[in-house]
Amino acid sequence: MQNSQVGWLEAARIYTQPRVLAMFFLGFSAGLPFLLVFSTLTAWLTDAGVARSAIGFFGWVGITYSIKVLWAPVVDRLVLPLIGKRLGQRRSWMLFGQIGIAAGLAGMAFVDPADHLLSVALLALLVAFSSSTQDVAIDAYRIEAVITNYQGAMSASYVFGYKVALLVAGAGALFIADFGNWQLAYLSMAALMAVGVVTVLLIAEPER
Repeated sequence: MQNSQVGWLEAARIYTQPRVLAMFFLGFSAGLPFLLVFSTLTAWLTDAGVARSAIGFFGWVGITYSIKVLWAPVVDRLVLPLIGKRLGQRRSWMLFGQIGIAAGLAGMAFVDPADHLLSVALLALLVAFSSSTQDVAIDAYRIEAVITNYQGAMSASYVFGYKVALLVAGAGALFIADFGNWQLAYLSMAALMAVGVVTVLLIAEPER
């Protein structure tokens, strides 16, 4: 029994490793924009009186997640100028995606979908594209950052953070919109992208 307890403690101790902990926050950063360009956005558009036929076209925004496999080789091989040399390839691409997400969400907060639906669609596309870019960079970081024995813990920590972000971007955003407005909800979500930005600035670039 004592050996079993020691085994559980050793397994749990993996989740205290800095890079495993960091994956929780990176998972949060990856999961936050997902619902904000899908179901949460649909709720906002419906509340704004946008026609159902127009809302249906927003489903095409999600194609950016489906075709990120075509974009992944660029993210994997191209070093971004300036910040790429300063932060490293993986961290710079993550930061690039996070800034794009935050800018897109903040932009959506200042646009009325009833009057400028095309602008909302383009900003949602920016969020989705930036999000898929961040996903590619985080996946590469996760693989390179730790030894094989830690990969399971890295994935678990990432998924946990991702699920927490889905709750925040879904129920959390709806709660803010109900007691405030949709502009405040999307500005709050844009501000929460700082979680990912701070994490990227604190972690070290993995050796390749």
